[in-house]
Amino acid sequence: MPITMPSSTAAHHELTSHEVVLRLGADPHRGLTDQKAAERLARFGPNSLPVARTAGLAVRIVRQFHHPLIYVLIAAGAVTAALGEYVDSAVIFGVVAINALVGFIQESKAEAALEGLRSMVRTQAKVIRDGRRRTVLSDELVPGDLVLLEAGDKVPADLRIIRATELWVDESALTGESTPTVKDDGVLPGAISVADRRNMAYSGTLVTTGSGAGLVVGTGAETELGEIHRLVGAAETLDTPLTKKLAEFSKILTVGILGLAALTFGVGLLRGQDAVETFTAAIALAVGAIPEGLPAAVTITLAIGVARMARRRAVIRRLPAVETLGGTTVICTDKTGTLTENQMTVTGVWTPEARFEVTGLGYAPEGSVHDVHDNAAAIDSHPALRWSLLGGAACNDAALTEHEGRWDVVGDPTEGAMLVAAAKAGLGPGQVAQVLPRRATIPFSSERQYMATLHGDATSPVSSGQVVLVKGAVERVLSLCAYQLDGKGVAAPVDRAAVLAAAAELAGQGLRVLATAMRPVGGTNEFGPTDFDERLLSDRMVLTGLQAMVDPPRAAAAAAVAACHTAGIAVKMITGDHAATATAIAGRVGLLDPHEPVEGMVLTGADLAALSSEELPEAVERASVFARVSPEQKLRLVEALQARGHVVAMTGDGVNDAPALRQAGIGVAMGLGGTEVAKDAADMVLTDDDFATVEAAVEEGRGVFDNLTKFIAWTLPTNIGEGLVIFAAIVFGAALPILPTQILWINMTTAVALGLMLAFEPKEAGIMARPPRAPDQPLLTRALMVRILLVSSLLVAGSWWLFHWELAAGASLPEARTAALNLFVLVEAVYLFSCRSLTRSVWRIGFFSNRWLIVGVLAQLVGQLAITYVPAMNTIFDTAPISGDVWLRILMIALAAGLVVAVDKRLRRSRTLGNQHPGVETIGP
Repeated sequence: MPITMPSSTAAHHELTSHEVVLRLGADPHRGLTDQKAAERLARFGPNSLPVARTAGLAVRIVRQFHHPLIYVLIAAGAVTAALGEYVDSAVIFGVVAINALVGFIQESKAEAALEGLRSMVRTQAKVIRDGRRRTVLSDELVPGDLVLLEAGDKVPADLRIIRATELWVDESALTGESTPTVKDDGVLPGAISVADRRNMAYSGTLVTTGSGAGLVVGTGAETELGEIHRLVGAAETLDTPLTKKLAEFSKILTVGILGLAALTFGVGLLRGQDAVETFTAAIALAVGAIPEGLPAAVTITLAIGVARMARRRAVIRRLPAVETLGGTTVICTDKTGTLTENQMTVTGVWTPEARFEVTGLGYAPEGSVHDVHDNAAAIDSHPALRWSLLGGAACNDAALTEHEGRWDVVGDPTEGAMLVAAAKAGLGPGQVAQVLPRRATIPFSSERQYMATLHGDATSPVSSGQVVLVKGAVERVLSLCAYQLDGKGVAAPVDRAAVLAAAAELAGQGLRVLATAMRPVGGTNEFGPTDFDERLLSDRMVLTGLQAMVDPPRAAAAAAVAACHTAGIAVKMITGDHAATATAIAGRVGLLDPHEPVEGMVLTGADLAALSSEELPEAVERASVFARVSPEQKLRLVEALQARGHVVAMTGDGVNDAPALRQAGIGVAMGLGGTEVAKDAADMVLTDDDFATVEAAVEEGRGVFDNLTKFIAWTLPTNIGEGLVIFAAIVFGAALPILPTQILWINMTTAVALGLMLAFEPKEAGIMARPPRAPDQPLLTRALMVRILLVSSLLVAGSWWLFHWELAAGASLPEARTAALNLFVLVEAVYLFSCRSLTRSVWRIGFFSNRWLIVGVLAQLVGQLAITYVPAMNTIFDTAPISGDVWLRILMIALAAGLVVAVDKRLRRSRTLGNQHPGVETIGP
């Protein structure tokens, strides 16, 4: 019969397997014929994700130059070339070329996210065709194909399960669910999330245990993975706050420079001055006003930030992302592996005689078992505890592994946690296997909800030589038990009410609870490997205890969340786990206040789906925990926060996180447990998967933006001052105090030797105690502009006075210009120390705390002596040697300028603190 490819696989989980077979025109036993498979492959296309069309090489290269600041730099290079300063022109064009190359490389890397998604579905698949089992490339699968699944297989397409035997699938990369999901062929309601569709297996997920068979219901772009691929491709790659602000700054700077140069030329012509000389002066003004060192300073400052973050285990993939972190107002974080260890851990054991605590986190068998009075529990003195730990470790199919000091679990994380708990009590896997060798197994299934094993030989601690062990869901194991083990190791009638109350109390703490039971066998041959059957267990087991476990919060998570809150950054947990689990972890790390109601603070995917577009932003703003959310909803959450003006950092590790990672202001992927898709879509990768590293990266990002602001506050007064000095000379019909070549010397050398040293400036104290910058705050605030104009005025007044003083005193024109040139540089050097903090005195932050700045100042002074006294440089730059008394006047003017800035800083700080705390005496900068 003809079939149609549905636009969504949603309908298939609502149908019985027979209805799906009819709908797809499939055969649940013999599979498709080769002819049908070929016809459908031609009709529906290969089972692969579409390749996105990208711009051509030439367009991508040209695009790197499409930026106002680049236009300014190109103009600066052309001007310097026209002036014959070919070396300086080559340096400027070199900066342009390097910026373009970096941008081109980063853009190419960003597109790798889509390729990572495509690679996830390139695998082999086991199918039944024409009644025979075959292995084909996953690309060749078509709707209606009968696919076989076994442990270790990657699911090659979206499948409707029609047969399953203890089939468990790890869907964490797709749904965020931290534990494997059991699969069966039952029928499910229509309105159910992807994470809860037990009768579906999705492309890109991994079969952990069991086996099964399923019919292909979605291939290529029509799979859940294909929908994520579409979302990744559609997600807008936003400009960072830094690039936006630099673009605005560059536009204003471009208009200002051209306007002032044109005004200068016009004034000169009106005064009757020579047109060529006036044009030369206008060019000199433009050269002086262009901050040639700004692009290099931005790149180097960001690069230093990258290096600092790398030392704190955060690897940056895009340079501007460094600064974006500093402006973050909301962090959307995954739960599993970021706020938590992603390692299930038994934290307590309840037995009929007592409660015990288990210390140590994760899979490393390091810790101890002790009672509530903090006394080490000797397991030989607590029979129920001993048998509970033995039961958890022996009735177990997982294995512990250790590689380069990192412990991990092969198998189910819950079983791994029970292995580790026993090892902490001295019952390591090797010892357990030796004492209780397994003879038969009743495997866990979703129907029976427990696992049972038969153990024993001559070395068994049980007198009969045989013992049955059971572990599983509390209610199910309890139904098998007629007795419980007391403190003396004697079987007493089970107290069901007490057991259920204890289990409910532990579950209320967000813990997963499993029960353990045992039964000594009266005769060595009562059970054999072939006749060990679950029917023989009913009402014959002895309850030994309850083991409570959790994926524990990381040690530094709570402190990192608190630090973010102090810094004015909202933290929101977005996870695929159940709401109860997410709520418990959120309470432990400080995302929820245990004394306040959680209504409205915890939202599920179903809650989000019920919200209108108008209601969503406000609800998202208020809530702190989002559970059982889909990939589309993660993306919707990020967009809702951005619509409210937030700069969003999004963490994630799975395929389902990729669209939101790309849409966020900064996407943060997990380096240890993250998928390649998530890493390729992200701007930053954490090498330790720890939320505390995100907080540390935010701190570094704030420091980077501070240092960029300090550089701009330092460099602009020189550029403005140089331009205004030229303008004043034209207006008054006077000689130029500094020449274009001298301006280039000042701009290029001071930017490298002085300004770039601010990139090494340590972070200021209290950087994480202040609120984040408002996203719409301009790069140059009003206070900063006032500071820049103040210093510019000091430079213009000082250089103009000194230049004409020297001429009046009989100095030659080259000597007077040399004095003005050195004054510019020395004032910059003094002002540089003030710029180390825009609010505090250099003495308060430590005069020698940035040794690179001292080195830079000394290097610049050597350069100034060279341009003043070396004959060759006198010839090139039209300078001349000056006497000691001239240097004294230069120094006095520079110190006076520094004093004026310090007084202004003190007054501004006093007014700010006074407004914040009226009547409180304030301290100076």
